[in-house]
Amino acid sequence: MADRAVWSYKEIAGHLRVQPDTVRSYRKPGLLPRPDLEEGGRPYWYPDTIREWAARRPGRRGRTS
Repeated sequence: MADRAVWSYKEIAGHLRVQPDTVRSYRKPGLLPRPDLEEGGRPYWYPDTIREWAARRPGRRGRTS
């Protein structure tokens, strides 16, 4: 894994205050941004990628801080 902190579905779910399965469901129709990294077939995103996406998404429930 890269030295820079990355988020999996679990960390994204915590940020958005939803379940990890909900975040997984966002990825299937392309609602989540493309992963910044993939390792072992698992996607990972930089926190800033998710924060920026969460701030722009319609009907957002995610935190902006």
